[in-house]
Amino acid sequence: MIPLATAHRHQGCTVALLGTAQTLAWASTYYLPAMIAAPMARDIRVATPTVFGAFSAALIVSALLGPYAGRAIDTWGGRPVLAATSLVFAAGLASLGFATGPVGMFAAWLIVGVGMGSGLYEAAFAALVRLLGTGARPAITGITLIAGFASTVGWPLTGLLEAQFGWRAACFTWAGLHLILGLPLNLALPKVNEPAREGVELAQAGVAAEAAATQSVPPISAPAAASSAPGAPPTTPATALTTALLAYVFAATWFISTAMAAHLPRLLELAGATLAVAVAAGALVGPAQVAARLLEFGLLRKVHPLYSAILAALAHPLAAGALLLAGAPAAIFALLHGAGNGILTIAKGTLPLVLFGPQGYGHRQGLLTVPARMAQAAAPFLFGICLDRWGAGALWLSAAIGLSAFAALLMIPRTAP
Repeated sequence: MIPLATAHRHQGCTVALLGTAQTLAWASTYYLPAMIAAPMARDIRVATPTVFGAFSAALIVSALLGPYAGRAIDTWGGRPVLAATSLVFAAGLASLGFATGPVGMFAAWLIVGVGMGSGLYEAAFAALVRLLGTGARPAITGITLIAGFASTVGWPLTGLLEAQFGWRAACFTWAGLHLILGLPLNLALPKVNEPAREGVELAQAGVAAEAAATQSVPPISAPAAASSAPGAPPTTPATALTTALLAYVFAATWFISTAMAAHLPRLLELAGATLAVAVAAGALVGPAQVAARLLEFGLLRKVHPLYSAILAALAHPLAAGALLLAGAPAAIFALLHGAGNGILTIAKGTLPLVLFGPQGYGHRQGLLTVPARMAQAAAPFLFGICLDRWGAGALWLSAAIGLSAFAALLMIPRTAP
């Protein structure tokens, strides 16, 4: 058996590798359009909404690819899939930098979408479950702690590169970083034929015992550690209902988070903040996400993830009410929204694991996120229309969607169906 200190060190190394690679992946894709959409549109002579439309197309591609990427990780593990994704990201971002018209731009974003479908959180979570089985919850939280700074790193760096060298140079820089940083990080991940035994010993050394202390996840056994292989258990009516509710929750919360990521500075300006205040408040979202994840990693790790998700789903509606009804500062809105989003991101990885177990996790996770990716794809465009028509009042729509996700979570049973 691997000693306890060694077990935690091995897990910590994997979390550090994946967390750093995920920070790069999110910063260079999901948070890229907010900083380069306007200069890109001017340069290739299209309207700014067209750039966001191409980004939405990339999100649709990622949604369609997600289940297949998850099944591939169930079969071969995360290392080969994520390493290949680094190459796809590099190719897509380089193609984006070379784009001279709308056709080239759309084609480049579609390549990036392939990478997003197989290289963001869902793939990283599936890779961890493939390695650690039901003991993956702390590791999932650890990855989101590191990658929670993706916007804090990505927006300023992209903005600096764009201001100094242009948006094309920003794309080329991110492409290069995927080759010199992201690819080696993903190639350094354990192979699935190594950790099947090691994952059991990690769990026996204390990883799964800690999860069992929450009284929400059963202790991991030797078969469970490597049981995220292809093939999920048969679907029952109860399983189908829980799956549908989870899929709706993910879609609703991703719609909100994507809408805020695309339009937060403008939204806060429409609510009365100056541009400087709006940008400064937006920069607080990343630290708020990380702070909430630290809370989940410490205090809330002993609570069933369903309960922490229920509380987190209320954060955005409370933030909207505080801003619109109480006239709270923009920073309060950003902190509340960021905290809720931070915990919900973890829930997207841990809830399917706790409710359904590790068998077929990657494929199930891919299926669960198809509606969410579609909601993501629609969010920038639809919420932008709402802002044009209703101004800051568009927040009432996102608040209502958040409350509906809260209601759906209340309907999900705590135990596996």
